[in-house]
Amino acid sequence: MKEADVRTQVDKDKQRVRERVWDLLDAEGAVLTATAHGRIPNFKGSETAADRLGDLTAWRDAHVIKAVPDKAQLPVRARALAEGKTVFMAVPKLADPRPFYLLDPAVLPVPPQEAASSKIAATVAPQVDVADLQPVDMVVVGSVAVNRAGVRIGKGAGYSDLEFALLMEAGLISDRTVVVSTVHSLQVLDEELPSTDHDFGMDLIVTPDEVISCSSPHRPAGLVWEHLDSAKIAAIPVLAARAPANGR
Repeated sequence: MKEADVRTQVDKDKQRVRERVWDLLDAEGAVLTATAHGRIPNFKGSETAADRLGDLTAWRDAHVIKAVPDKAQLPVRARALAEGKTVFMAVPKLADPRPFYLLDPAVLPVPPQEAASSKIAATVAPQVDVADLQPVDMVVVGSVAVNRAGVRIGKGAGYSDLEFALLMEAGLISDRTVVVSTVHSLQVLDEELPSTDHDFGMDLIVTPDEVISCSSPHRPAGLVWEHLDSAKIAAIPVLAARAPANGR
């Protein structure tokens, strides 16, 4: 089977897992929205998971955090800002030459709980280029599904993987960076999950009930250009500026 066909099959396998987990979360009433489908689930207990993360040494030692803008991780972002940690998160779809919002709690004009909202952050935080960011101590992501080996499935847009790869190439994410996902316990699956070379794995999974340490999570070396089509590259300025001369 050709590599492109393998990736297509993996994408289909991932989508089947997503649908199963979304259905389960809806059936169990485990989300704060009308449905979990089509998004990173805004799970019940996200504040408890953030508190559990906040008790960890890895959290206390982290000063710079790269976080996703999803609602499920809002308690994590708010806690980080309240504790004086620097937080940055991506501009939607990376659709700007300066693709990150930089939230410095020392200069934010609004309280941490407000600044942690992706909508408010977009109005009060400066946009910066990758070159303006600091080395990352912790990456916090949302997930649709994870397993105890640290394999993660997102909602399918692929932006978290691109952000991670960009920061890897820039030397801002290293082996010492701790990668964490906060999820509902129903999102943790005891099975192998489909993945590709561009997917990054978790060091820690934090639920409202437990902390799971994952051994040897996969880290891509950087952008996997052959996994990106020309339309996606063209739509993301930071990718278009870095694309190899042949466009792949």
